[in-house]
Amino acid sequence: MAELDTSGGGKNKGGKVRSKKQSTRVDLTAMVDLAFLLITFFMLTTTLAKPQAMDVAKPDKDKTEEQQLTVADNRTMTILLGANNRLEWYMGLVDNPLTPPQVDNYGRNGIRKALIENSKKVIAATGDPKKGLIVLIKPSDQSNYRNFVDILDEMKVSNITQYAIVDISDPDIGLLKRDGLYK
Repeated sequence: MAELDTSGGGKNKGGKVRSKKQSTRVDLTAMVDLAFLLITFFMLTTTLAKPQAMDVAKPDKDKTEEQQLTVADNRTMTILLGANNRLEWYMGLVDNPLTPPQVDNYGRNGIRKALIENSKKVIAATGDPKKGLIVLIKPSDQSNYRNFVDILDEMKVSNITQYAIVDISDPDIGLLKRDGLYK
């Protein structure tokens, strides 16, 4: 708001008529209030980081369990998520593994290295990149959500396109107990 000072400033001397000097003063309070309101509005309505989502294909509810695919054991890698941010993996089936079960960590020198090496071996054995490695992820009740997200990230980083999340079986739990990854 603008405000005008019309007091005339000074005493009257004699009979001279002086013109009144008008001083102007601009009140910026309203503009500052508006600026803070706009800053607050934009801070509250913008998002700092957009949430990231991962696409997961889920089976149809109408299909029965009889419509399962049979996969060769030499193409299957099973990853068991255990306690204490550790995991165990093996190639083949739990009752007849092609490689001995190995306890490993998450990350570049852990499961990622095993995924890349086994994927290369499977592609070399089959001769067809479309018939690559199939990973079965079996989380236990001792693992946490972070471990699950980490292993899904490793699938993406290792360029594994065929993986499934499967319920853990009693022989797999026995394997985790044997190696101290299940309490």
